[in-house]
Amino acid sequence: MKMEKAILAAVTTEDDRVHGSAAVFKCDTKEEMEAVAANLEAILDGIAHALSDQLYIIVKH
Repeated sequence: MKMEKAILAAVTTEDDRVHGSAAVFKCDTKEEMEAVAANLEAILDGIAHALSDQLYIIVKH
């Protein structure tokens, strides 16, 4: 099975804003959130998209 499009993870400083089945990574600061999103982007072979100042999602296109 090949996954073509999916939300792989969410990275946030406000975990009460994220619901669903994707992995959620809670960070204490915006800088930590950006670093975690960049690392997950590389590890998961996905793309990080900032949806707001408090939320990134890692998606597979």
